[in-house]
This record gives sequence, C-alpha cells and structure tokens, in this order.
Amino acid sequence: MADSFENPMGLMGFEFVEFASSIPDTLEPVFEALGFSRVAEHRSKDVALYRQGDINFILNNEPNSAAWYFAAEHGPSACGMAFRVRDAHHAYHRALELGAQPVDMPTGPMELRLPAIRGIGGAPLYLIDRFGDGASLYDIDFHFLDGVDRHPEGHGLKLIDHLTHNVYRGRMAHWAAFYERLFNFRELRWFDIKGEYTGLTSRAMTAPDGRIRIPLNEEASQGTGQIEEFLMQFNGEGIQHVALLTDDLVATVDRLRAAGVPLMTAPPGTYYEMLDERLPGHGEDAAALQSRGILLDGSTGSGGRRLLLQIFSQCLLGPVFFEFIQRKGDDGFGEGNFKALFESMERDQLRRGIIKADG
Repeated sequence: MADSFENPMGLMGFEFVEFASSIPDTLEPVFEALGFSRVAEHRSKDVALYRQGDINFILNNEPNSAAWYFAAEHGPSACGMAFRVRDAHHAYHRALELGAQPVDMPTGPMELRLPAIRGIGGAPLYLIDRFGDGASLYDIDFHFLDGVDRHPEGHGLKLIDHLTHNVYRGRMAHWAAFYERLFNFRELRWFDIKGEYTGLTSRAMTAPDGRIRIPLNEEASQGTGQIEEFLMQFNGEGIQHVALLTDDLVATVDRLRAAGVPLMTAPPGTYYEMLDERLPGHGEDAAALQSRGILLDGSTGSGGRRLLLQIFSQCLLGPVFFEFIQRKGDDGFGEGNFKALFESMERDQLRRGIIKADG
C-alpha cells in the first residue's frame, strides 16, 4: 500500500490529534478512561501530551489560543490534527502553492514553529517532521513527567487507524478534492447507506502511505439524519470520530468497560446468529463477541480469511465518539456493519424525537 501511488508530500501517518474544551476538567477524565496517561507537559503553555502505545493526544487548555476559540464555538472536540511528513518545510510550501490557507500558530521563545494549514472546520492541520524518540517535537517543546512510561500500554490501543469528517450536504466533493490535490489521497471505498427514514453517503479517502485514512460523511436525506444532527450540535463541519487500533479487541473492550467507558448498544442477537451465514468459517468466538457487542466484518471466500472487528463508544465529547478496531487482514471500514449500525443509530434518533416515523 505504501508504494502503490506517488507520495509527493512524504506522508508517514498520523502524528497526533489535538483536543480542547471550554469547560475545565472535562477532557482529562475521558482520556484516562480510554486508557491514556499524561506523559508530558508543554514548557510554556497549558498543553499536555496524553499517550497510549504510539497514539498521541494533545490536550490544549491554553486560554485565548486557537484551540480555546475553536472549543468555544464547537464545544469539547478534536480541534486539530497532525500528519507526519518527511520534510515539513517542503510539504508546507507545496501545500501553499496548491492553494492551502496558512494558519499562523503563535510560538514562544525556544519553541518549534509548527507549520499548519487550514483543515476541516477551520481546524489546523499540522505538518510534522520531528517524531523520532529523543528528537520529537515533544522532546523540544515539552518536558516528560518524572517516572512515567513514555509509551504506556493502557488498554492495548496502539495506533490511530482513521478518523472521519462530517461535512455539509454538497461539500463532500470539496473535501475530497482538498485531500486529493494537496496530499494525493485516493478514494478507497464509497458507501451509500439508507435506513428506513434517513441515509448517508460516505467516501473513504486514503493517503499514499496507506496509514492515513479519512472517511468523509454527508447527509443523503433532506431531513435531520445523523450527519445533520452532528453538524447542528457541533456547530459546523468537523471530526466525528477517531478510530483506534488494537491487537486484541476482546481484551481492550473488557478494559474499557472496567474503566466505565460507555459503549454503543449491542446489535440484536440475530446479528450474531447470522454471522456463520454471512462469514462462513470466520473462526471467531461468536459468544465472546456477542457478550461484548463487538461487530465482525470482512470476507472468508476464495481470497482467504480477512476480518475486521470493531466497536464504538457512545458520544464522549459532545457529539464526538471513538471507535476501537482490530484488523485481521481486512483493510476496510466495516461496510458490512454500516447498515446495521446506521439503523441502530436511526432507532435512537426516533426514540429521542430527532426524526419522525412519518418522515
């Protein structure tokens, strides 16, 4: 995947996702319940690094910062993200030449100036070329806390697998073109999901390095479906959920539950009764999956057994939630589960009166 098409920006995966909230002490308990540990603090700003495995979450509580204003407008949320690149100077100037809007991030003395462009919802998209242990931006701008494991195991989550953007109706082509033009992303999957009352269209984009994946979601109906509800609650376009990768989803889910993380309601029992029919010879312990509400997707045909296990949290930061995922050879997004998941969320909207049974 990494060499399947040209990588002009030198992309090398996600570096971090940045979060902010205008309400003090709202994010820390969420991160800790998800298994993250506070491992470093910024030298001059109220900014902390939370880490689990090789996942970096930046918690920005700095008053009057770009993150602070973003949270004031959107609520507790992901207010920025960073891509790893081979050469940040080259990538930044190439992005500007291709029409990206620069974002000037103020810095203090002896701090790195992190190049950033305007991304989804106006949030900064940072381009980072300092990420090796001992020479990372955290080694320069932060100080690591004494006695902490710099890569704590937490609940077994290891990497950012993907994150999604919810966009206004008619804006999917704009954001697809943004990632295609600047970073040479390509469309990996296209979903057109219809429930009984509403629908959504999802266009999954992937970077040439194969490590950065961003599905774009757009409301397909004219009513208040799930994407429209997010846009109203969030007050604009933005990151809907962040998917985190583990090697053992059953163990991770047990740890998440023990930590009190609310997970999405499990699908009906018929979902698991049909697994053998849908994925014959899948080899997974269906009872273990069912007791935890884990979804299973993939293929088991002549091409071999390729599986994807996934589960979603309930909304933890306003309308923003998290996905937990294990890949066993499948590089999709659980499209076989999308309709079941979509319909369960639609039923929840019906229950809350967001949509009406008469359309």
